[in-house]
Amino acid sequence: MQTTSSEFERLSDRARFVRTETIRLIQIARSGHYTSVFSAAEILATLYYHTMKISKDPKWPDRDRLILSKGHVAVGVYPILADLGYFPKEWLDNYARIGSPLGDHPDMTKVPGIDFSSGSLGHGLSIAVGIALGLRVKKSPGRVFVLMGDGEMNEGQIWEAAQAAPQFHLGSVIGIIDRNEMEFDGLTEEVMGIEPLGDKWRSFGWQVHTCDGNSIPELIDTFDSLPPNSDRPQLIIAKTIKGKGLSFMEKSRVWHLGHLSGADAEAAIKELNSKN
Repeated sequence: MQTTSSEFERLSDRARFVRTETIRLIQIARSGHYTSVFSAAEILATLYYHTMKISKDPKWPDRDRLILSKGHVAVGVYPILADLGYFPKEWLDNYARIGSPLGDHPDMTKVPGIDFSSGSLGHGLSIAVGIALGLRVKKSPGRVFVLMGDGEMNEGQIWEAAQAAPQFHLGSVIGIIDRNEMEFDGLTEEVMGIEPLGDKWRSFGWQVHTCDGNSIPELIDTFDSLPPNSDRPQLIIAKTIKGKGLSFMEKSRVWHLGHLSGADAEAAIKELNSKN
């Protein structure tokens, strides 16, 4: 089915919503991860509003799951979950405050719509493998998406899970690497090189797809083209720009963790809203 221009516009609006709400919520917390969210904004918008099979019930047994292996993007996911009606939008106004269920990393026991709690990076793909095996036992059609950072590729547990998924013929597992080429300590290829990334995953038995992760049309084409009945796990290398959307944040290490306030936050939101 051909995707209409109005669908592209709707998803672009949701990606902009993720970015502007991230700025607002980090103002409340006074610290947060901007650039990691901004690189993944189009990915999150496309998954939640187009690709994943979900319902008004966040606990629907046959839903698609999204595991946030790069859990520090939770600040950009919470506004989506509130928009979907999974919890009151008023929760957002106390983001990361004492007593709030919404923390810097997500807690599945406190936040409806979060499929697993995150913390130390590198665990998400293993979790996805386990959930996929459980869904198979239950004969559920649900798929398990897992969003990983490219810096996570330095974690050994990622590669243990990468080996396990093909062994168990888990075609329901869809890994997504936010390939923004940066991690906290610098450029991934300078800190600990991970290329040739696609060839490595293919050698483990994954079917690999590459796209522009900041392009809604390319993301839709990639997600829509995933084979429905494959016994091979799928991997999407989504090439993105860290800090995408704000001129002073793009490809910047400075804003991996930070705080915009007052006139600076207003100017950033104005720049985001001025773009089509």
